[in-house]
Amino acid sequence: MKKGNVVPIRIGVVDQRVWGIASSIDIYECDPGKIRDAGVIRRFVVELCDLIQMKRFGETRVVHFGEEERVAGYSMVQLIETSLISAHFANLTNTVYLDVFSCKAYDPETVRMFAQSYFGGERSVLHVTERV
Repeated sequence: MKKGNVVPIRIGVVDQRVWGIASSIDIYECDPGKIRDAGVIRRFVVELCDLIQMKRFGETRVVHFGEEERVAGYSMVQLIETSLISAHFANLTNTVYLDVFSCKAYDPETVRMFAQSYFGGERSVLHVTERV
């Protein structure tokens, strides 16, 4: 697994101005079978939430859509008690676009490494924003 680009943040350092952490992870050259399987995507959400200790709120929504080939694929949304996790799985490019937003602290690099490994990605890029 190749290391992606990482924007460092201060995990464990409490900044009273920060309300939440938003991370966007683009994972390239994923396993086509995994990103086209709604069951695999649902299991990923459960395992990710367990890993970063986020409590899921309701069921994971996984919907396949996109009449245009460029955007066709599954999209996923999972509410968590501290906000949400969402993703789009692009069939044409075998790319995962994953977003995690939470007002509870978590390590975005842990999310990146887990998601890239889970979907068999060759490389990834991580962007992190502290929301104030």
